[in-house]
Amino acid sequence: MRLPRDVSGTDLIKALRPLGYQPTRQAGSHVRLTTDENGEHHVTIPRHDPLRIGTFASILDSVAEHFVLSREELLLRLRL
Repeated sequence: MRLPRDVSGTDLIKALRPLGYQPTRQAGSHVRLTTDENGEHHVTIPRHDPLRIGTFASILDSVAEHFVLSREELLLRLRL
């Protein structure tokens, strides 16, 4: 499955909320999100528009690994 190329950091932050991710701190344009579901997990998302594809893929891989999902399953769950 091809990754969408027009996802902003703000869109991704909103999309991760149903998985329990909440902002815990911000430094400049970077927001750190934390979830306690399936154990504690942190991910840092730059609020850029759009996200660079490598950055986007890395964030998705980290979240997918934490929730034991494939990247494709995670994308379908997030509806991105």
